[in-house]
Amino acid sequence: MENGDGKSDVPADANEHCPGTQSDEAGKAEACAGCPNQQICATAPKGPDPDLVGIAERMATVKHKILVLSGKGGVGKSTFSAQLSFALAEMDCQVGLLDIDICGPSIPKMLGLEGQDIHQSNLGWSPVYVESNLGVMSIGFMLPNPDDAVIWRGPRKNGLIKQFLKDVDWGEIDYLVVDAPPGTSDEHISIVQYLQAAGIDGAIIVTTPQQVSLIDVRKEINFCKKVGVPVLGVVENMSGLRQAISDFRFVKQGEGGEMDATEWALNYIKERAPELLSMVACSEVFDSSKGGAEKMCSEMGVPFLGKVPMDPQLCKAAEEGRSCFVDPKCSASAPALKSIVKKLIKTE
Repeated sequence: MENGDGKSDVPADANEHCPGTQSDEAGKAEACAGCPNQQICATAPKGPDPDLVGIAERMATVKHKILVLSGKGGVGKSTFSAQLSFALAEMDCQVGLLDIDICGPSIPKMLGLEGQDIHQSNLGWSPVYVESNLGVMSIGFMLPNPDDAVIWRGPRKNGLIKQFLKDVDWGEIDYLVVDAPPGTSDEHISIVQYLQAAGIDGAIIVTTPQQVSLIDVRKEINFCKKVGVPVLGVVENMSGLRQAISDFRFVKQGEGGEMDATEWALNYIKERAPELLSMVACSEVFDSSKGGAEKMCSEMGVPFLGKVPMDPQLCKAAEEGRSCFVDPKCSASAPALKSIVKKLIKTE
């Protein structure tokens, strides 16, 4: 957006007399006081950055770059990023998965790579490989202890993201999936600025159906529009519970508390209605009475990619660092995820 002085780097919601996001005074000038963008502007990189040339050269071997975002934490964004990467790799694509959630790196666990180390060569940092066509990079590989807290301010986070983009040797790959932290913080501003010259295909935004999540997704969509990142689509995750009746645990409640009745209940069903054991029970976990993500997408003019049910088997696969697509028990979630991936490929 341009202001009256012809500046093209002024956010739409900036204060009057904004110096512009690339100014040395960004976030520090008197006009910045009270601006919702003040903290981000004060810590974001300013002016021409010589490292951008190196990033553009490194990213020249990457055909497609996809950001995976969410408005809130805990909606299954990293699970989706991991399974998207598995799906693309199983389609014989060369895939890289970059985890820029600096303070909460969960990708190493979800890819079954805990305890792995990063190796360096004369070409740069080498990704850690799950398969020959699926490489991963995360700060999680750099922590001496996985329980260590990463307590970094914005500039240090931005520096590591830049290093990941500039120094990791992905080689010739078809897709780079970037798993970002929730919200719209320094990391998001940085990844967009650093990849601008190389080009970003777009962002996938993950949400759950209830309004408390969708409120923040609307902000995420507006963020993408402001910084010029196309929204490839929104995924509604945890869209109702789907679980085989045979996997349920049953309890009897009494004055003395709960008593496990699983064996009795399953035997009773087996004797009286055995056909139920092959059925899947469905239940709404979150309130979707106001239309959920699909209605929001229609209102905001962005694509809706589909719904993924809450599947305990998918959760187990993520905990164990496995692909849900090769696990027959993930019969509720795998087809939904596969349908979303096919839509995404067609969109591109």
